[in-house]
Amino acid sequence: MIATKTIALVGRPNVGKSRLFNRLSGRRISIVHDQPGVTRDIISSNISGKYTLLDTGGIGLETNSPDQAVIAGATEEQVEVAVTAADLILLVVDGLEGSTYGDQEVAERLRKFNKPVFLLVNKIDLDSHEERVDDFSSLGFKDIFYVSAEHGRGISVLEQSICTKLNIGERIKEQSQGSRITVKICFVGRPNAGKSSISNRLINSSRMIVSDVPGTTRDSVEVEIRYPTESGEDLVFQLKDTAGVRNRNKVNTSLDYFSTLRTHQAIEDTDLVFLVVDALAGIGKVEKKLAGEVIDAGKCLAILVNKWDIAQERFNNQLVEGYENIGDFAGHFLRALRKELFFLPDSPVFFISAKTGYDLEKVLKEAHALFVRASQNLPTSRLNKVMSDLVNVNQPRFVGKRLFKLYYAVQVGNFPFKIRLFCNRHGKFEDPYRRYLEKGFHQALGLQGCPTKFEIKGRSSSSELK
Repeated sequence: MIATKTIALVGRPNVGKSRLFNRLSGRRISIVHDQPGVTRDIISSNISGKYTLLDTGGIGLETNSPDQAVIAGATEEQVEVAVTAADLILLVVDGLEGSTYGDQEVAERLRKFNKPVFLLVNKIDLDSHEERVDDFSSLGFKDIFYVSAEHGRGISVLEQSICTKLNIGERIKEQSQGSRITVKICFVGRPNAGKSSISNRLINSSRMIVSDVPGTTRDSVEVEIRYPTESGEDLVFQLKDTAGVRNRNKVNTSLDYFSTLRTHQAIEDTDLVFLVVDALAGIGKVEKKLAGEVIDAGKCLAILVNKWDIAQERFNNQLVEGYENIGDFAGHFLRALRKELFFLPDSPVFFISAKTGYDLEKVLKEAHALFVRASQNLPTSRLNKVMSDLVNVNQPRFVGKRLFKLYYAVQVGNFPFKIRLFCNRHGKFEDPYRRYLEKGFHQALGLQGCPTKFEIKGRSSSSELK
C-alpha cells in the first residue's frame, strides 16, 4: 500500500529536520550533519504506508558568495515545491536556541499557503528544557509538540496526531487467511464474447450460464479460485463474470440498463480487468468504450481475444484469404487492436479459446503477474531518472515563456500508479504528451497493463516563499 498523503518538514537550517525525518522514517535516509545546508534537494520516504514524508533544505541559509546564493535560492525553490504539494506542514524549530527572527520569518511565509501546520519544538531532551519554549507560542500556531529527534521523545504522540489530523487509519493490511491474498478479477465485454465460458473453464464448473444467446448473464456472478504461486503463497482470485455491455442504441429494456450498470459497478469494485474480445468481431465501439472506462477507473487491464479456435479452423479450411498463415493474421489483428485502443497502457494481449482451453492457463498466470507489477513501490531514484530522461528528450508545451522544469518525482499511490511531479509551474499535460509520458514510463519500468496518473505540483506565484 502506497501513501496518498504528503507531509513536508520545513524550517531554518540546522534545527534538526533531517534527524526528525530519519526518526519518523525508522531508518537513516537523510544525511545528518551539524553544518547548515547539508540537505538541499527534496528527500522522500513512505511512512508505513500511511503518508509520504518530504525532507527539505533549510530556509534562510546565510550566503557569503554568489555560488552560495545560487544554492540557497535553488534550495528554497525546492522547499516551496514541497510545501505546495503537502497536506500538512511540520515546522521545526530549535528548542534550545529559542524563537528567532528566522523562525518568525518562516512562519509568516508558511501562513500564505493556508495549510495546516504542526510546530515541532525540537531538541527538548529533558523536562527542564521545556521552560525555554514558552516564547514559541508567539509564532501563532496552536498545534505545538515538544520533541527530541535525537532520543525519540514525543515522537509517538506526534505520529498519532499526524494520523488524526489527516484522517489516516492504521496501515491497511492485505486481505489474508494465513498466507492467502485475495485479488478481485472482472471479465467484461460485449454479449456472447465468451466471458462466462472463460470463467467456467477456469473454475471447471458450470456455475455461470453459457449460451449462444447474447445477454444470458444478467448479474455479476462471483466465485473464488485458489492459485498457488512459486513463493508458496496461495493467491485467491475472486472471479467476477458480468453481463455483456451493448451499444447504447441497443439498450432497449430496463433489464439491459441495469445489467450494464452492474458491469460498470463491477469495474469499480475490482482490482484487475480482462477485456474479452470476440476474434471474429474484432474491436468496435463497445470495446473502446469499456477499455476507456477501465482506464478512467484506474484499473489494471489485459485483453483476451477469445474464439481463436474458430479462426484456426477457418484457416485450416482455407476460408480466410489475404494472409499467409494464422500467425500473419494474429499479427494483423494485434496491430489493428493496438491502433484502435491506442490509449491503453501497453496492455498484454492473449489469443485464447474458452471452448478448447487453448492458452487459457495464461489468464491466471497473467493476473498474478499484473497484480505483482501493480503492487510495486517503485525505487525513487529509478523513477526520477526515467521521468527526467523523458522530459529532457521531449519538453511539454505550455502557454508562456518559461521553460518547464521537473524538480522531483515521487510515487504516492497504487492501483493506479500515482506519480506526483514537483515542477516549477502549474499546468496540465495535453493528452498526446501525457500518453508519451505514460508509454515511456511503462516501457522503462516494465509496467504493462498498469494505468498511471500524473499529478503536477507547481509553484504558485501568489504563495511563494519569498
